[in-house]
Amino acid sequence: RQHMASASSNPAFSNSPAFSLNATKAAQLARPSATEDMTAEQLAELYNQPAGTSHADRMTYENTIQKIAVCFAVLMVGTVVGWMIPALTIPAAIVGFVLALVNIFKKTPSPALITAYAVAEGVFLGGLSAILDSVYPGIAMQALIATVVTAGVTLALFSSGKVRVTPKATKIFLVAIVGYAAFSRVNIVLTATGVVQGFGGLRDFEIFGIPLGIPLGILVVLLAAYSLVMDFEQVK
Repeated sequence: RQHMASASSNPAFSNSPAFSLNATKAAQLARPSATEDMTAEQLAELYNQPAGTSHADRMTYENTIQKIAVCFAVLMVGTVVGWMIPALTIPAAIVGFVLALVNIFKKTPSPALITAYAVAEGVFLGGLSAILDSVYPGIAMQALIATVVTAGVTLALFSSGKVRVTPKATKIFLVAIVGYAAFSRVNIVLTATGVVQGFGGLRDFEIFGIPLGIPLGILVVLLAAYSLVMDFEQVK
């Protein structure tokens, strides 16, 4: 679990007190010096204590999924606003960045601030999609379909128990995402300097008649799916 936690790049998880409560409880049970003088009844009582301070404060898997769904719905509403008013893209990006930092480093999670971040992020994504779609018609719909399908299918498969995080798969994921990040940066430089022409740069190159962008797009969807699985596993 420590390996999976360190592999996840989501700072909201690593800083959340909801996860540290379970870690503290596990540490108490793991220290021999803390339990060697306890009776069997005392050990059972310690083990059966809830992770939170009260039953009302306990974090559950189902409740977390519900809150994810609510935030996603709020984000979609913000996306519609951003699509209709692209001028809000930059302001929404700044507000979203500030709220992200506040939510990450805030010791006590704030539902209001988290919801506000979802709204700002939605407005930014909607506005950016509208701008890009005006230059490259159809690209926004492709991105929307890929995002919704990837998130939905990944959550469904994880909930069914058919997909799990493994140390080997995590290593492959880390290598692949670093490799793709390096490729993207090289491609941006080559395209900006005019070394490679075309919208996609190196992605326009064809292999057996298939543009390189197609298999790369599939790879990115798989990487996004596995990163979600890592987050779902840590939540669970």
